[in-house]
Amino acid sequence: MMQFVRFRFAPGVRHRLAGLGLAVAAFLSFAACAAEKGGALRRPARTDATRPPAATNSIEALTAEARESIVVVTQFGRDQKEEGVGAGFVISDDGLIGTSLHVIGEGRPIRVRLASGKSVEATEVFASDRKLDLAIIRVDAGRLRPLRLGDSDKLKQGAPVVAIGNPLGLEHSVVQGVLSARREFEGIEMLQLAIPIEPGNSGGPLLDLQGRVHGVLTLKSAMTPNLGFAMPVNLLKALMERPNPVPMSRWISMGALNPREWTTVFGGVWKRRGGNIAVEGAGKGFGGRSLCLARAPVPERPFEIVVEVKLEDESGAAGLVFGSDGAERHYGFYPSAGQLRLTRFDGPDVFSWNVLRQIPSPHYRKGAWNRLRVRVDEETVRCFVNDEMICEGPANDFPGTSVGLAKFRDTRAEFKGFQVSTNSLAFSPELQRRLPADLAKRLAEIDTTPSQDLMDSLRPHAEAARHELSNKAEQLERQAVELRKIASRLHRQDLQAQISGALDKPEAEVDLFRTALLIAKHDYPDLDVAAYQRQLAELARELAECVPAGADDEAKLSALRDFLFTQNGFHGSRTDYYNRANSYINRVLDDREGLPITLSIVFLELARAIGLQNVSSAPLPGHFMVQYSPGKGPVKLIDVFDGGRIISRSEAQERIMEATGSGFRDEHLKPASKRDIIVRMLRNLQSIAERSGDAADALHYADVLVAVSLEPTERLSRVRLRLERGDGKGAQEDLKWILDAQPAGVDLERLTELYESLKEREGR
Repeated sequence: MMQFVRFRFAPGVRHRLAGLGLAVAAFLSFAACAAEKGGALRRPARTDATRPPAATNSIEALTAEARESIVVVTQFGRDQKEEGVGAGFVISDDGLIGTSLHVIGEGRPIRVRLASGKSVEATEVFASDRKLDLAIIRVDAGRLRPLRLGDSDKLKQGAPVVAIGNPLGLEHSVVQGVLSARREFEGIEMLQLAIPIEPGNSGGPLLDLQGRVHGVLTLKSAMTPNLGFAMPVNLLKALMERPNPVPMSRWISMGALNPREWTTVFGGVWKRRGGNIAVEGAGKGFGGRSLCLARAPVPERPFEIVVEVKLEDESGAAGLVFGSDGAERHYGFYPSAGQLRLTRFDGPDVFSWNVLRQIPSPHYRKGAWNRLRVRVDEETVRCFVNDEMICEGPANDFPGTSVGLAKFRDTRAEFKGFQVSTNSLAFSPELQRRLPADLAKRLAEIDTTPSQDLMDSLRPHAEAARHELSNKAEQLERQAVELRKIASRLHRQDLQAQISGALDKPEAEVDLFRTALLIAKHDYPDLDVAAYQRQLAELARELAECVPAGADDEAKLSALRDFLFTQNGFHGSRTDYYNRANSYINRVLDDREGLPITLSIVFLELARAIGLQNVSSAPLPGHFMVQYSPGKGPVKLIDVFDGGRIISRSEAQERIMEATGSGFRDEHLKPASKRDIIVRMLRNLQSIAERSGDAADALHYADVLVAVSLEPTERLSRVRLRLERGDGKGAQEDLKWILDAQPAGVDLERLTELYESLKEREGR
């Protein structure tokens, strides 16, 4: 299998094999794009895209003309250390630069060096798209010369192309090749190039021989030097048409840890994502050491600290730190190279580093989440992995009292569930609450390590024993598959009950945001609901600081639109509308991208948090919106999908006509209940699952809809899905419920015929 890599200019980019072996980068921070204050879209200045194409140029002439528009893009760490260099190119004369998202990094300061040699700071990220790995940044550098943008759909296979960039730091280098094919990876058609690409080319333009841009270089082969990929420039044009600028002051703070809760030491890139903390990039301490210390005071002994950690690269190290003086001196407990280490640092170098214990453990699970726990008593430190004690040592002569997280070398790690407590954290509260004592006892009695006596007894019968053990292993594997299915079914039924229970309250008591999170948890069992509630509360706190004292509702509305869409880059999904992530409210907070309905929930929740009155949902068919009803004057419709733009009633009528073919009715502006909003979210997910051919997930959503919706049509929908899955018995049960209930508007005669047919087929 051929491998491809995206150039790793900076922490925050990683690769994985997909499709034909293309490694499409998965970025860990926000794809942030925001609309202008007041909702008006700011259009880019002249791009020269309509300038008549020149005759076919020689490579020399083409390069001489284009190099004025090629720039060097550098991203920096928060300590102003250079972390990556790539290319970019001018796309408008007022300072817009096209490049790749991974070149600018996510949440990093950016500097651009022009062809003249002048260096300028980026003032905003004008537009970006994580899945496309595209970005447009703005610089304030006077009038620049843009490249002409071609039509990448018209570039023919075999057409000669030229790439210009900064390979391996060699600025304005040029290389020629051909468009060898078009390949689709993860739903995106990319340009496959027979062309040598090196680190530093990424973000640069792919030109035809008339000097028109047809692509943005992004990937190269890890196996073959003359094979690479570019994103079609028509996708970059789409970002230009619907920009959502984010000022650099906001861009560099996206995903940052709360400074009231954490202090980082020795650099490294520490980011928050919901309730998790991700870290990558080597720190400046010995061995690439980087620390993230909790600011909350540590209780008196005895106390315990616990965290779950997952390492992307097992050759690295990441885990807990304790007894820290806030700098060079501390203890640490963490996995490294598949083993567990208890260490002590007494200074900045190898001579002050002591490995107190290094122990392999069968209880550590490589590549998975592992629960680390350290208990500090008056005289002893005990270290556990997955609640099995690994080692212990004396608890004297601690350099300090701080506790937190640590990582080493250039590994990437993720943490969740960090706690400090005077109580035992031997088992998580969920396990204590949910696991019955008799089951816990049976699980504890399982011993997978046979005694030597047993091994000696089996040796004369080794061949027969091997077959017996192999059969037993296959049986256990089959049992494991079934147990996972049972666990999944139990989880979904539990979440179904939780969602239903959350809605079975008076309207004013329904927590819409939490219920939307439960929908996401239905699909992602490890989702930390409380963490995302805190994240929303933090957004609300920041918003409140932006609202002037004594502001009326009009001023609050203006502040909310500016905060959400201009300052923080929330936007509608432009290129991947039917991605399920757009329907998960946690991903909307993380990625600042979503559907009209999920963006509306965030808008409504923040409006409520600042006391903005007379704001409600406007559940227009096909395009959910928000409405504001001032004391005087007409209702204002707010399109949260389009940067919070206020639209007219006539525009709303056009939207409805496009979506349904029918006209506007006053009932379209009747606010939806919280139950209606949740039902609409679930229907979206069911529709997306069916669109992608995932009948099993579509049926899971139908199960939740039957539980929470008051409409009998959900039963009919589940009848169809059950029949498609070959579940005649289940379809029969739903049909019987409908026939017994006899709801209005249903053809009971035809349903009776279907029921009798299924009854006969099922033999009952």
